[in-house]
Amino acid sequence: MYEALLAGPVPGSRSALAGVLGLPVHRVADALDRLDERGFTQRSPGHALPGAVPPATALRNLIHFRQAELLRRSAELEELTGSVDRMAARFLSTGRATNAAGIETVRGRAAIGERAAQLVQSATEDVALLDRPPYAASEPGGTPTGLDVVDPVRRGARVRVVVDREGLGYQGRTRGLVDLSAQGVRIRLGTRLPTKLITVDRRITLLPPTDAADPTAAALVISDALLGNALVPLFDAVWERAAPIGAVADDEITEEEREILALLASGLKDQAIARRLDVHVHTVRRRITRLMTALNAETRFQAGVQASLRGWLTP
Repeated sequence: MYEALLAGPVPGSRSALAGVLGLPVHRVADALDRLDERGFTQRSPGHALPGAVPPATALRNLIHFRQAELLRRSAELEELTGSVDRMAARFLSTGRATNAAGIETVRGRAAIGERAAQLVQSATEDVALLDRPPYAASEPGGTPTGLDVVDPVRRGARVRVVVDREGLGYQGRTRGLVDLSAQGVRIRLGTRLPTKLITVDRRITLLPPTDAADPTAAALVISDALLGNALVPLFDAVWERAAPIGAVADDEITEEEREILALLASGLKDQAIARRLDVHVHTVRRRITRLMTALNAETRFQAGVQASLRGWLTP
């Protein structure tokens, strides 16, 4: 739509523009509204349709729009995080196992693990997890105890997990995520996740204790709709901001490609990498583009995550 307005001449009405583009009028109207909202068009007196803003100006407008959107989402996330903390403090302080508000208190590491497993097994449509340290250790090395999140996938449910990058340092953690992703679990990586939680079918949420190793720790199981309306958006906000890692497979990589990835991970720019490898900078950029395609990555950060998960950064 923007390209059509740039190319000109602009038709005299929305219906005429729809005819030129071969689109329904309602889609043209929706597209024009979105362009106006993002600063890609401006109204002209005496014209039924807006004119296109020059691309350089439009791009700056889009950047400002996205920055404002990120600030708004960050503020919402902070507010939701505060709500979760206040709820946990209020309901755990009552000392009651259940109450009329749809809050169940589960105490003890074994009981919490059993309840979490029951919830995941009961899922029919959707499982959403926020996963961050500290974990209850199942091995001396501190490897996190995992839930069977593959079974809901086999039964047709969507399973999404956001893992805090801090948790990747545990032995065997990376390989476990690779295996889960290969089996259909959708995994993203985040930083400083606000809480742990497990939400099932967007109607019931388990908030694990902050200190999972504490044998007296308590978890909350929340089924109240009003409280759930805060926790489900909390997961959605974190999911949107996390970096997807996608499914991975065992692929071959040359030593030169491994070196390029290692140099990228160290923060070197394209020209510095080209000097290190004694090749032209355009050659480096072509190889980086090919690696990003092979890794199914949209950004260099995602490429680094994927390469790390595949073990490409270690010989």
